[in-house]
Amino acid sequence: MRRALVAALVLVMAGAVSRPRASQDAPARSPRNANYVLVARLDPATHTITANGRLTWRNTSPHATSELQFHLYWNAWRDANSSWMREQRFGRGADLAGRPADDRAAIDVSTLAIGGTNLIDRSRFIAPDDGNADDRTVLSVPLDRPVAPGETIEIELVWTARVPRTYARTGRVGQYYFIAQWFPKIGVLEEAGWNCHQFHAATEFFADFGVYDVVLIVPTGWKIGATGKALAPPTTDGQHQVIEFLQADVHDFAWTTSPDFVASTETFNEPGLPPVEMQLLLQPEHAGQAARHFAATRAALKYYGTWFGPYPYEHLTIVDPATIVDARAQGESTGGMEYPTLFTAGTRWRVAAAGTQPESVTVHEAGHQFWYGMVATNEFERAWMDEGFNTYSTARTLEAAFPGRFVAVDRFFGGLLPWAYADVPWTRDVDGNRLNAYRLVAGYDTPSTPTWQYWPGTASAITYNKTALWLATLERMIGWPAMQKILATHFSRGAFRHPAPDEFFALASEISGRDLGWFFDAVYRSAATFDYGVTDVLSAAHGGSIEHQVIVRRFGDGVFPVTTRVTFADGTATDVSWDGRAPWHAFTLSRASAITRV
Repeated sequence: MRRALVAALVLVMAGAVSRPRASQDAPARSPRNANYVLVARLDPATHTITANGRLTWRNTSPHATSELQFHLYWNAWRDANSSWMREQRFGRGADLAGRPADDRAAIDVSTLAIGGTNLIDRSRFIAPDDGNADDRTVLSVPLDRPVAPGETIEIELVWTARVPRTYARTGRVGQYYFIAQWFPKIGVLEEAGWNCHQFHAATEFFADFGVYDVVLIVPTGWKIGATGKALAPPTTDGQHQVIEFLQADVHDFAWTTSPDFVASTETFNEPGLPPVEMQLLLQPEHAGQAARHFAATRAALKYYGTWFGPYPYEHLTIVDPATIVDARAQGESTGGMEYPTLFTAGTRWRVAAAGTQPESVTVHEAGHQFWYGMVATNEFERAWMDEGFNTYSTARTLEAAFPGRFVAVDRFFGGLLPWAYADVPWTRDVDGNRLNAYRLVAGYDTPSTPTWQYWPGTASAITYNKTALWLATLERMIGWPAMQKILATHFSRGAFRHPAPDEFFALASEISGRDLGWFFDAVYRSAATFDYGVTDVLSAAHGGSIEHQVIVRRFGDGVFPVTTRVTFADGTATDVSWDGRAPWHAFTLSRASAITRV
């Protein structure tokens, strides 16, 4: 098999020279400074991946580097001593340390060679974030000579990886494999040095853009979905099939395979937007839900594309993940995860016709193709710039595309009958922006804190929910036309470039025509909570009129301008503005009519 892998790698590398490539045919959208040519074989009998390949890396920083740093994510689940496992126990109350050895993962690099010299024996694991000597998720490789700014080097890689039973939305469930973060991934070299964090329980990923040319070898008859587009139908020797995927201007590569997938394709067509071929890989028990998955994906491509900017790739794969529920199934699903041109959704055997699933998760994960996939902010340190933006965008899309849905769904007769309660309608304000989950932990963290340093059990509420809420608040203050222009400009200027928070803040002030520094100080640079309420309405008759006194109070430490609307029995209404700074504010109105609502 080793000879077969080498032969396949030689063929794909030869093809990289002889046939037209995406990197040659189309103008580059991104810097393309981390380019991978990989060959990987999955052995389901042993749950192992045997792989080799070549990384072509260019130093885009202004400084020379005397070392390389690589992420080896799967070592987070090698044993119970990694930082990821410790944080999972500490912050999320899920002790996965007792799972059997068969559930474990590993990634072992045997060759990391430059210029024919294998550097793996001089490499060492480092823990730049927490000093955990038992963590093996970052590999430092000293070089024979520094790589100068602008210089390009080639690194030959050989490694094996053990596919775990699912952790953190990657791994295997039965004969379903979802393979993500599976190869030695080079960190990002910035002006300040290597940005190559350990794998933390509360964070996701950050990488440079490049071209991925990947050959996958799986058992014959197994269906495959992957980042990129298959260059040709698979070839087979009877036992194994070989298929090559290519994609330019992406910052990661994930794939899935299973003999059980029910595959179908449809095309997204919308005036003013480029067409997209959508491939759907469904579990057999969900085959009747294909139309709902496609409709939700279309909604994301349409509304995100119209509001922010078009999806530039020609294809998109939707994966319906397999799940198993048992006594040790904490974190078992690979559902709700995004990778370039591929994402996982998530559904149930039966779903309510008027419920929000699978639409909600499908729109959200398809929407990640924009904020995560193209704008590609650093999710180790600023996950809110993807997850929060995307939660806000998802809520707006669901409101526009799927009105009249209901959020409360019960399941009767052992889950066989889902029932949506029509008196609990889904709303963007509460459900879309996740208000109730945010309330529980509103002041736990300052959003400007690097995400990997958030309290692990509440990081999602700050990252997703608080960001969605303050974006919705900003929209209400400046109006949707200004908000839409801000987000579209942020998308067009930031795509393929990893923009930082201050760029967005400056852009928002520029386009709105207001100094919004005070607002971002409150919602980003502090842990302030915002909570205003009407505490008293007092009325007394004076001659022919009624004197009304209204008292409004600030309960939280966040300060925001407040408008109070007073409605009278005669149908008239009056708005009263307050800067919101004092602990309370009282105002008096004289009318001939009683107050019906404040």
